[in-house]
Amino acid sequence: MASSRKTTAPYGSWKSPITSDLASVAEKRLSGVAVADDGRLIWVDPRPHQGGRAALVMEQKNFETAPMDLIPESYDARTRAQEYGGGAFAIKDGILMFSNYKDQRLYKHSLGGHSPVALTPDYGGPLVHYADGIFDPYFNRYITVMEDCRQSSLNPTTTIATISLSSGDIQEPKQLIIGSDFYAFPRVDPSRKRMAWIEWSHPNMPWDRSQLWLGCFSEVGEINNRVCIAGNDPDLVESPTEPKWSPSGELFFLTDRNNGYWNIYRWVEHKNEVVPVYSLNAEFTRPQWIFGIKSYDFFTKDGQNYRIVCSYRQNGRSYLGIIDYELGSFSPLDIPFSDVLNIVSGTEYFYLEGASPSQPLSIAKVTLEKLSKVKEFSIVWSSSPDLYKYKPYFSFPEVIKFPTEISGQSAYAYFYPPLNADFQAPLDERPPLVVRAHGGPTGEARAILDLYIQFWTGRGWGFLDVNYGGSTGYGRAYWERLLGQWGIVDVNDCCSCAKFLVEQGKVDGERLCITGRSAGGFTTLACLAFKDTFKAGASLFGVADLSLMSAETHKLESHYIKNLVGNEKDFLERSPINSVHKISQPVILFQGLDDKVVPPDQSQKIYNALKEKGVPVALVEYEGEQHGFRKAENIKFTYEQQMMFFSRLVGHFDQADNIIPIKIENFD
Repeated sequence: MASSRKTTAPYGSWKSPITSDLASVAEKRLSGVAVADDGRLIWVDPRPHQGGRAALVMEQKNFETAPMDLIPESYDARTRAQEYGGGAFAIKDGILMFSNYKDQRLYKHSLGGHSPVALTPDYGGPLVHYADGIFDPYFNRYITVMEDCRQSSLNPTTTIATISLSSGDIQEPKQLIIGSDFYAFPRVDPSRKRMAWIEWSHPNMPWDRSQLWLGCFSEVGEINNRVCIAGNDPDLVESPTEPKWSPSGELFFLTDRNNGYWNIYRWVEHKNEVVPVYSLNAEFTRPQWIFGIKSYDFFTKDGQNYRIVCSYRQNGRSYLGIIDYELGSFSPLDIPFSDVLNIVSGTEYFYLEGASPSQPLSIAKVTLEKLSKVKEFSIVWSSSPDLYKYKPYFSFPEVIKFPTEISGQSAYAYFYPPLNADFQAPLDERPPLVVRAHGGPTGEARAILDLYIQFWTGRGWGFLDVNYGGSTGYGRAYWERLLGQWGIVDVNDCCSCAKFLVEQGKVDGERLCITGRSAGGFTTLACLAFKDTFKAGASLFGVADLSLMSAETHKLESHYIKNLVGNEKDFLERSPINSVHKISQPVILFQGLDDKVVPPDQSQKIYNALKEKGVPVALVEYEGEQHGFRKAENIKFTYEQQMMFFSRLVGHFDQADNIIPIKIENFD
C-alpha cells in the first residue's frame, strides 16, 4: 500500500488509510472467556456494528472456520453489575447461563438448543443484576453475585445468591451470603463441600483492602464454619483476589501482602497458613474493575503434575510462564504478545487474551512442548483482523521515563511519534501532540496496537499515553501516590511529560492537546483549569464537579473519590467547574446520556459554564450510550470530531479527511 516516494506536507495534514471506520469497529473490549467441556473456547464477542451488542460465540470444531454464535441476535450477554459488568456467563455440561442486557435476567440455554429460558423473575425493568456466576453440581444450582437495585439504584444490596437448576421454572434467587458491601469470585472446591469468595466494604475499593473467606456447605447447601483466610489482620494491608481451587483441592489466590505487588499464594490447610508460591516485584493481576478476571489457571501436559500458567507485569510489559508450585520455580515462555490479560486452560493447551505494539487485542491458542517451550501459537480471534497490510503506517511506542515535580521521583509514559509511509513533514517543523490521561484513575496505559492511537499518528500527530502517579502495573506504592492527590499528581505528571517531550525537541510546545475518558476526562479538565500547558482539551464522560460526582455516582465508587481527593475544601478547590474562570482554552465534550457512573449533568454543567464565559466549546451527547461508547457510528463520530476540533483550533492546518465539523460555540 505504501508509495515508494514520500510527499512532504505539514504534520496533521497527512492522508492515512487507517480511517475512522476502520478504527471505530476495532474498539472492542472482551468481557469474558471460558472453556467448554469439549475443550473449545467460548467468549463474549463485542460487536460495535450491531449497536454494541455482546454476542456469545464458540470455536468451531474445524478451527479454520468462523466461530459459532451461541445465542440469538435478540439477546445481549452483558451485565450491569457494578456498572462495569464482566463475568456475564458460565458454561458447564453443555448448559450456558448468561445475563441478558435488556432485562438483566439470568437465562439458561442448552448448546444447540432453541431459545434461551429465563430463570429469574421479571422485575419490570433491569433492576437486579447478576455476575461472576458458577455452577454448583452438588446442589444442582447456580451461585452468583447478585446486585439488587429495587430499593435504591445508588445503594443497591449486593449478596451471593443461588438459583436452583432442578426445575427450570422462574424463581426468586435465595441469598447465600450477606453482610458486606461487595462480593466477587464465589468458587466451589472440587470436593463440592466448600466455597471460597472475596468480599470488601466501604470505604475501600477491592484493591485497597479486601478479604478472602472460606465456608463449608451444610447438608441443605447453606454456608457454615466460615473462616477468613486473608485480609483479616488490621496491621497487614493487603487486597486478596482471584481465589481458585486446584484440581486436587488446594486453594490458591493473589494478594499484595509483604512486597506490595499482587503475587500468587497458597493456603496450606493443615497449618492454616498462607505461603507465597512465587515472589516477585511484579503484578500478577490487575485491579478488579470488572467481574470475571482470569489471570492464571492450572495446566498439565502428558499426564504430568499440574502447574500454574500465569503472566506478570513489570516495567510496562507482560511476561508469560509456567510456575511449578511444588518447586517454586518460574519457567518463562516466549510468545508474540507483550501484554496479557486473561488466561484459561483447555486440554493440554491454553488460551490467552493479549496484544502487543504490532498485534491488536486478540485471543491466542497456545500448545507447549514439555511444559517449557511454545510449540504452537495461533490466533483464534482478533479485534482487528487483516491489519498486516497497514503495518507500514504503524507507529510503535517509545518508553518514556520522565521526572515528576517531586525531586528524585519518576513516572512513565508511551510516546508514539507521527508516522506515515506516504508522507513526511518539513525538516524545520515539530509535530502537534495529543496527550491521553487514562481512566480509572486506578488503571494503566498499555503499549498495544490501538487503532485510535494510529488514527492520530498516521495523520501526523504525536501521541503520548501517560501512566501518571496513581497508575497500576508498578506496585502499590506507585498507585498510592494518588491517594488524597487526585487532580494534583495526575495533572502535574501529564503536564511534566508533555513538557519533557518539548524539551527533547520531539513535539511542538505551542500545539499540545489533552484528552481522556472518565477519570481521564477529569484530569483533562483539571489540566485546563489549573495549568497552562495545553492549548485545547477533549473530555469524554469526564468529571467536572467532584462534589456532585460523589453525591450521585454508583455504589462501587461512592467512597472512592473521597479517598482520592480528601476533605470538602479539596473537593471544592479541585473541581474544574469551580475554576471555569481560569479556563481559556477550547474544550470539546462527549457524553452518553445513559451513563450511571459519570451522569450527563457533569458534561452539561461545565458546557453551559464555558459557553457563558465565552470559551470555544462543543458538546456531543449520545442517546443509549453508557459509560464508554459501544456503537460504531458513535465511536467513529467521536474520533472524527476530536481530531477536527483540535485541527481547527490548535493545529491550524487543513484536514485530509472529508469531515464535516460540528458547530463550536463562541467560535463558529
